[in-house]
Amino acid sequence: MLFDFEHFISMLPDIWKAFGETLLMIGISLSISLIIGLPLGIILFVTSKGLFLRNRFFNGVLGFIVNLVRSVPYIILLVALFPLTKILVGDTIGPVAASVSLSVAAIPFFARLVETSMREIDKGVIEASIAVGATPWMIIRDVLLPEAKSGIIQGVTMTIISLVAYSAMAGIVGGGGIGDLAIRFGYYRYDNTIMIATVVILIVIVQIIQLSGDAISKAIDKR
Repeated sequence: MLFDFEHFISMLPDIWKAFGETLLMIGISLSISLIIGLPLGIILFVTSKGLFLRNRFFNGVLGFIVNLVRSVPYIILLVALFPLTKILVGDTIGPVAASVSLSVAAIPFFARLVETSMREIDKGVIEASIAVGATPWMIIRDVLLPEAKSGIIQGVTMTIISLVAYSAMAGIVGGGGIGDLAIRFGYYRYDNTIMIATVVILIVIVQIIQLSGDAISKAIDKR
């Protein structure tokens, strides 16, 4: 039998536990990526060529670091950060430990999305703000963030979806969550029921996130 409903019911406690671990991983890493990635993306934008805080050297170094982290496949980054994870959380397995590598992967990803969103802002609006004597902080707070908020929401949506995929991969090395359940039962034990259930759960999560992100982005976009 491809899907055993009774077996699925008996595994619900494990599925709920895995689901909770996935939410924990995503919640921690998303919070860190927003706190660090948002200002990082703003800095990348305002220090680029033609902007009011342009600094070619600083922007180049920061951009190189961001691109360097983004170029490393997540599964390699996950293993490479084991020493740092051990120092920060005292362990290398479990959802909290996996959140370290998830955060490191998500920060530069979200930062680039923020930078891209701000590049879509009409330069005339920024130049007008400079002309009336607005300070850099005022331009960031009152012009850049309001004008780019719809794109930033879309960036948050894409980041969450990426984190869902990354968190599933974290299960390969004992990160917990839906991916760990799929590997332990669906792969190693050839449990088709659990494999199908985990795939469906991940699809539903991604669809809900995408639809919610699109709706919020559309609601706050006044253009």
